[in-house]
Amino acid sequence: ITHIFETHRNEDYVIGSTDLARRSGAKIYHGKSDVMRFEYGNFVTDNDTFEFGGLKLKVITTPGHTFESISISLSDTGFSEKPIAVFTGDTLFVGDVGRADFYPDQAEKVAGLLYDSIFNKLMPLGDHVILYPAHGAGSVCGSGLASREFSSLGYERKYSPRLQLSRDEFIEYKINEHHYQPPYFKQMECANQKGADPLLEIPKPIPMTVDEFAEAIGNGMQVLDVRSAEATAGAFVPASLAIPLNMISAFAGWYLSYEKDIGLVAEDDTDVDHAVQFLLRLGYTRVVGYLQKGLVAWEVSGRDYDSIRTVYAGVIKERMNNHVNYTLLDVRSIDEYQAGHLPNSTHIYVGEILKMIDEIPKEKPITTFCGSGQRAIIAASLLRQKGIENVEVCLGSMAACKKIGCQTVTEDGSKKAA
Repeated sequence: ITHIFETHRNEDYVIGSTDLARRSGAKIYHGKSDVMRFEYGNFVTDNDTFEFGGLKLKVITTPGHTFESISISLSDTGFSEKPIAVFTGDTLFVGDVGRADFYPDQAEKVAGLLYDSIFNKLMPLGDHVILYPAHGAGSVCGSGLASREFSSLGYERKYSPRLQLSRDEFIEYKINEHHYQPPYFKQMECANQKGADPLLEIPKPIPMTVDEFAEAIGNGMQVLDVRSAEATAGAFVPASLAIPLNMISAFAGWYLSYEKDIGLVAEDDTDVDHAVQFLLRLGYTRVVGYLQKGLVAWEVSGRDYDSIRTVYAGVIKERMNNHVNYTLLDVRSIDEYQAGHLPNSTHIYVGEILKMIDEIPKEKPITTFCGSGQRAIIAASLLRQKGIENVEVCLGSMAACKKIGCQTVTEDGSKKAA
């Protein structure tokens, strides 16, 4: 490895480039702008080229997502100087385009820059050019990303919804588009502008007995339960934050403090290793231990444990029909909610639960609800942390409701079966 290219400063995870450079001796290259200058690496400009055998990389400045964003075209010079592929970073995705909300005071300007980068810089490369974006479906950097991992510029030109808009329509859409900005983004921006400190070794949390784990909690350790929603609802260490393992990357950065130790509750050692990896990518290095032998050890020790009632979608449907008085707390994104939600539900995005907790009616039972139950268990555990006892979680949530035909309403008030 001799060259490392960064398409832009990342907000959603700690970069690995500085550590890779330390290990390999490679040089790092990235764009620059008056708004943001990296404090490490080497700057590149439009049309800079790098040749590796029969391959040629060419830098294309594509501001919009960030001002210093670049894309990199790839040519197989044994056949042609024309590009065969392009690495687009967060400028152009499969099925969507990059978010442009990081400069709210210049919203119209950056949206216009993004449009111009796509149509004046990328699309002229040719319809045949293969598209390699930085993210796939599920990323916080776009809401409409396709589940496919490949595409071509020609296919996107013809079928991507955002690319069917005129420049004015595109700008208007991007200005009104809603994205969430977790608090950890600021931490990532700072680390990634300076150059994240290389990891000399991966932290290895130690197995802790129940007594050691409880003592650490008493000394301020945060408890992160990474088991499934079903397992956590059944029994969990009091005051734990429940985030299923596959949801850590998206949601841990909303709630965990960087200033406190973290202790894990997991199904097995493999899950512990994966949780540590996910947390490191968010900059959490203080994962000090995990509960040895898991929740079973806590249960048989005689210590108190907590649980959360569960309810299945059929009960929710019956409550709707019988007008039961309770709070159905829908914690999905605003886009999901507006596309279809259950009547009379209360919407608060899961990442904003703590900020908006005073707006949740507490005089009646609260049922947390999402797409499948995984975000709902996060919300329920947060409410329990704040001493709200009358909470239950709908496992299956909207996915189950769709199976049994719950009535939903959309933003315009129209009704339909889920």
